[in-house]
Amino acid sequence: MSYFTPQGGLPAQTELLTDRAIVTEAYTVIPKGVLRDIVTSNLPGFTDTRAWIIARPIAGFATTFSQLIVEIAPGGGAEHPEQELGVEGVVFVTSGELTLTLERESERHVLEAGGYAYLAAGERWSISNEGAALTSFHWIRKAYEPLEGHTATSFFTSDAEVAPQEMPGTNGAWATTRFVDPDDLAHDMHVNIVTFQPGGSLPFAETHVMEHGLFVLEGKGVYRLNDDWVEVEAGDFMWLRAFCPQACYAGGPGLFRYLLYKDVNRQVRLTEPVPRGQFPSGQLSSGLFSGGDVSSGLR
Repeated sequence: MSYFTPQGGLPAQTELLTDRAIVTEAYTVIPKGVLRDIVTSNLPGFTDTRAWIIARPIAGFATTFSQLIVEIAPGGGAEHPEQELGVEGVVFVTSGELTLTLERESERHVLEAGGYAYLAAGERWSISNEGAALTSFHWIRKAYEPLEGHTATSFFTSDAEVAPQEMPGTNGAWATTRFVDPDDLAHDMHVNIVTFQPGGSLPFAETHVMEHGLFVLEGKGVYRLNDDWVEVEAGDFMWLRAFCPQACYAGGPGLFRYLLYKDVNRQVRLTEPVPRGQFPSGQLSSGLFSGGDVSSGLR
């Protein structure tokens, strides 16, 4: 398998300014050609690191997640990358080697290209590049929504270790690599890899509540986004708000694969959490909804 990794740099002064970047009310396309040096950010607490921040919560658009492409030079890293204890994350490595250590463990996990780590909210962890080459990875972050009776725990795996599951009736033309059991309610986000064989398609316009981040890892395809058909290739990122219609087909001679984020497995919240002590009935609230408190305390 191959995993596209941006290299940065700058275009020559002689190149045309026309590109494929698109921003609409329903979706955004960030093509690989705009992932250049001057649009990177430094990250607090990191050394010898730069990041392309390709998604962040924006009111009126997608609000549930952020996504970064992080590049760490040899010897670089961070002792405490995640500074918000209520935030969970997924790390997916596209090049080089990344050493990731959980504070509560002594074992150091070395992730190569295709390596995947789920990092539960509240987990303390560190990362470093102890190799001789640059390492690059996607870091997807989401504020975790706790669910009584269910606890998400950190784990490590890889693209090579998880077999893709064929979608029904497709004869393998469309398959999904699921790193988390879809029925496990402990998880409120999924980060999967979707694979289409040449000519394979998503044969209807999905229109649903989940937000999406889709980074094309390999190949090329044609994506329907809202009313538009957009050609995409390895290195392009598509960012979709909830209910943006979407469909696609693989448009090249090889596999079309993308890394996919979606928010899942939670009831739609219609009100803000009630602050402690503010239920009209006088009952105390912990600040989070929990079944009986809400039904008895709100009228």
